[in-house]
Amino acid sequence: MQIRRVAFFAARLLLFSKNVLSIMKIQAKFDLRILRILSSLSAIGVFTFLTACAVGEPKTSANTDVFVSLSNSTTASAGTGGQGATIPIEQNGPADTVRVFYKHLREKRFKEAIFLTNLRPAIEGLTDAELKDFSLDFETLAGQVPTEIEINGEIIAGDKATVTANLPGEDGDQKEIQTINLRRAGDFWVILTVDEEAENRIKKEGKSYFYNLRIETHQDEAKRMLERISKAQLAHSLQNAGVFTDMQTLVSSGLLPDDIRSSDSTGYNYVINLAADKKRYSATATPAVYGKSGSLSYILQLDQKGISRVSSRDNGGKVVTK
Repeated sequence: MQIRRVAFFAARLLLFSKNVLSIMKIQAKFDLRILRILSSLSAIGVFTFLTACAVGEPKTSANTDVFVSLSNSTTASAGTGGQGATIPIEQNGPADTVRVFYKHLREKRFKEAIFLTNLRPAIEGLTDAELKDFSLDFETLAGQVPTEIEINGEIIAGDKATVTANLPGEDGDQKEIQTINLRRAGDFWVILTVDEEAENRIKKEGKSYFYNLRIETHQDEAKRMLERISKAQLAHSLQNAGVFTDMQTLVSSGLLPDDIRSSDSTGYNYVINLAADKKRYSATATPAVYGKSGSLSYILQLDQKGISRVSSRDNGGKVVTK
């Protein structure tokens, strides 16, 4: 799961690296960066109270798998799911922090979940109303969290720790072993969902970080979506005597994702304009809400040789015509 698709988001994010949210495919969801960031953790960083733990020694051997249920239990049982020997998960330790993070996420307690990560400065200043601006992104993440999480190991070395868990991959389906990094912050363990450079940016931008990140992600995905339209049209034309087609046909044939028809997850409105003879076309991507879901407007055009080109400009959220 993209601890890569709660930070945003992903998704994607946010994602968003393999330390966060990676629950959604890269199909224009903001949610991708956080998805990538929150999905990167396929799990996102988490804060929990720290208790004394053995330093430097792995809690599990190379052949031991631990199955941890997202419940109030702090021990992993081999009898639950048949995952191997029983080993203790210390309350408020790194592994328990990861467990609690996913529990909060699955229960849609998003603020509490993100407070356990180094994304905390980006959300602690948000009001409840502002937090709702990201509800769609977070709801998507919550739906990807399995009822039970498999924790495979925990290693503590001084103020750093790593936890390995068997989590959904970027496709949100197939599980894969993922490593979650944490660090000690006073009496807490924090899940590291972004690197030091991004963390410094978060501290600087505060609650504006998610808004800025969403705009950047939507814009990146808008450009990619237009490039995807170009490939889809090429595939269609090769099978239909050089004739291009409309968006609905491309979606119905599986050449474009269904969410291109709505700005709910993409933040952009997409339009394909066909020439009368269907031998040429252009496509545009315009922010659904200028300055909030995106600032740049994009256009895909064919040059004289029929090669597609994507260009963009900040024109106040208007459709680019040429």
